[in-house]
Amino acid sequence: MIKVTRLNGKEYYINPHQIESIEVHPDTTLLMLSGKYVVVKEGVDDVIERIVEYRRRIGAFKNEE
Repeated sequence: MIKVTRLNGKEYYINPHQIESIEVHPDTTLLMLSGKYVVVKEGVDDVIERIVEYRRRIGAFKNEE
């Protein structure tokens, strides 16, 4: 799970494997596989960095080599 912050300041944890796409207009918007949108304060680079760090922590990259 990665931590993101909703626009109201509330911290929220999401499963990065459930993110289908990330859009910026101008807020960072995560489109989940469920079809739900989650708008977050973090920039797209921050979200991607957190996803990469999460995948490193769980050893996901070892399976992708």
